[in-house]
Amino acid sequence: MASNVFDVLNNRACRGLALGALALMLGTGVAQASTLEVSNARLSLLPGNTPGAGYFELANSGEETVTLVGAESPAFESVEMHVSSEHEGMAHMHAIESLDIAPGERIEFAPKGHHLMFMRRIEALSEGDKAEVVLEFSDEQRLPVTFDVVSPASL
Repeated sequence: MASNVFDVLNNRACRGLALGALALMLGTGVAQASTLEVSNARLSLLPGNTPGAGYFELANSGEETVTLVGAESPAFESVEMHVSSEHEGMAHMHAIESLDIAPGERIEFAPKGHHLMFMRRIEALSEGDKAEVVLEFSDEQRLPVTFDVVSPASL
């Protein structure tokens, strides 16, 4: 009987320590994310299974440069970061691996510039729906963002 009491106490102590550690990690993540702000998050989708484009503004109010290295969404097989540009009258688009956001800087992901490409839909989405996306940073921060699904005509 005595060993059962100690087993219960040890299990409770372990659970308490685990919950305390989890709360500490979550608290730290929230504090780090508080220096980043995302606004105006929109996901433009055409009918069918064509890629979608994600647009938003990302502001860094912290004191250190942060580096955006990717994104993921349960609604898509993959999400890539791209940038569009124009050179000698020709439009170009290519994938980028990362994007630095300096302290005090606000980066706009917009048509004809930086954007996220959402590839191969897993979930059915329509105009007016919400899509969950997680932005990933080089320091292992993960910032959840809800994107409004919009028509390309609304951009």
